[in-house]
Amino acid sequence: MSLKLSLSAALLAATLAGCATTTQYVDQKNDNVAVMGLDYKDFESAANKMVNDMLNSPLMVHPKAAQGGRFVVAMSNITNDTAQRIDTDQLTKKIRVSLLNSGRFVITTAVGLNGPEDAMTAKSRALKGSKMVNQATVKKDGRVIAPDFSLSGKIMQRNNRVDNRTQQVDYYFQLTLTNLDDGLAYWEGEEAIIKRGDNRTVTW
Repeated sequence: MSLKLSLSAALLAATLAGCATTTQYVDQKNDNVAVMGLDYKDFESAANKMVNDMLNSPLMVHPKAAQGGRFVVAMSNITNDTAQRIDTDQLTKKIRVSLLNSGRFVITTAVGLNGPEDAMTAKSRALKGSKMVNQATVKKDGRVIAPDFSLSGKIMQRNNRVDNRTQQVDYYFQLTLTNLDDGLAYWEGEEAIIKRGDNRTVTW
């Protein structure tokens, strides 16, 4: 009996192994696979389009651009209003990198909505008076630059039934760049990504 069970288990394992999907790398430049949920292509597309729109705004040119002047941007709250457990940093990181690479913006990590993103700016100054540290190398107070703008926004999802077999999912990426000097929105953008697929497909 045990021999039959062993043979059956071995046969089942061999069958499952033969049916397993082979892991492979994805060629991101030629990846045409579409999913109903949000994937890396959606974040890439939304970030690129919104940053280009931001850079083309006449209000987003630093008064001292000719001398290399750049705006300082602090990250505010990006709300996830979708059915998916997504990390909004996936969107903001792509935007931050593009803004930094444009040469017209820098991102502060010393100031944030819920405290500093990187606490080392403040902690490095706590070394003042430490006998272990060469005091000439301790970073000085009064040198941290306050932000000029804050970036906030929301990612929304709306599901609609097209017919008995098809559903449509609308995703909206909304961002606002607020001038912290006067509280006015100097740039706002919205990018919509629309997908249609089988009603049985879930988006979470």
